[in-house]
Amino acid sequence: MPDITPHRPPAPLLQRLLICFGVAALGLALYATMAGGPVPFVGQESQGAALAGPAFAMAAPLAWVRRQPWPILAVLLAQTAGAAALGLRAEQIWPLFPAGHLVVGLVAATRAPRAGLAAAVVTLAVQETVLQLDLFRDGGWARVLAPGYLGLTTCLALAVLFAWLAGTSVRQRREYGEALRDQASAQAVTAERLRIARELHDMVAHSIGVIAIQAGAGSRVIGSAPEQARSSLQAIEATGRETLRGLRHMLDLLRQTEPEREPSLEPAPFAGLTDLDRLVSTTADAGVEVEVRRRGVQRPLPTAVDQCAFRIIQESVTNVVRHAATQHCRATVDCRPRELLVEVVDDGPGRTATPTPNSDYGSDYGYGYGIRGMRERVALLGGSFTAGPRPEGGFRVAARLPLPPTAAAPAAWTPLTASTAEAP
Repeated sequence: MPDITPHRPPAPLLQRLLICFGVAALGLALYATMAGGPVPFVGQESQGAALAGPAFAMAAPLAWVRRQPWPILAVLLAQTAGAAALGLRAEQIWPLFPAGHLVVGLVAATRAPRAGLAAAVVTLAVQETVLQLDLFRDGGWARVLAPGYLGLTTCLALAVLFAWLAGTSVRQRREYGEALRDQASAQAVTAERLRIARELHDMVAHSIGVIAIQAGAGSRVIGSAPEQARSSLQAIEATGRETLRGLRHMLDLLRQTEPEREPSLEPAPFAGLTDLDRLVSTTADAGVEVEVRRRGVQRPLPTAVDQCAFRIIQESVTNVVRHAATQHCRATVDCRPRELLVEVVDDGPGRTATPTPNSDYGSDYGYGYGIRGMRERVALLGGSFTAGPRPEGGFRVAARLPLPPTAAAPAAWTPLTASTAEAP
């Protein structure tokens, strides 16, 4: 059975070099300070050479401090207390003090807040005890309470406090960065879900509306006008195939997790203002005449603006087909130097200021997702959006989309004449 136990990746070379340097520095510092005074367990004649082994042995545990900071801190504190119990002076083992402070900072930076606080308290207690006992052994309370040694005691406490605060600051910055990344990821997921919801709604709602109208018309005339019923069925088939192709493309993009995977052979269903002729044609088949008016200078548009303008017109026309109870609406596209204005109006009596739970008035009235999706699209581009009943009757949808000084798009607009069709 293969070994599936996760292995810790090797530490970077720089970290290993720093750890080796720290071990060597602590060993040399201990050797130098221990040699500055008598060592009870080493003979006076061989004291210099014999101290090298114990000094570097005491420093060796630092090699594992990155993986096990708590045990290494316990070892350093035990060494401090043991050396003092064997008769070494505080000035002979003082390098163990800053080494303990560094480990306190590491514990506070990499472990839970309680663990860091406990490490600081234990370290301060052990080091202060060793220092005060050494002072008391030399001169009693007079030496302990001397102003200079009180200052040394305060400095030792401040050093432990500083190490704990530094480690806590590092941990808090890391946790804050992780929280920001998690929040950004959550926002990205939410934005993507909303985008997919808008695309699905815009792609399916219009097609389903056309299919429903054509199916109803075909069922009413299937006995009396077979040719008209056949035309309705052909429109249903064409609309269904187009919607299925778009859904397959979207699902293919959503399931594509490998960058090197070949894309779908089907063309991407990009929808822009150049597709208005198709929209007018399918809407005419559903029995609604769409009059398209163009104003301003026709020029290439940014892809996002082009697609947003088309989706607004498509969703508005779909609502006219489904709810307005009229056979005519007007779509106006006004391209100005700094903005693109899109407006869709109808004069049907089907939509009033009092919505029903099945209507698609959007967030302005508390029902549906169509107008809500249009509002979100416009907001993402920094524009403004309004939708609501007109005083003279009917419904109006208007959007203002800002344009950069020089706009570029895959293709320029194509001339389009208004299409008309009688209701089937």
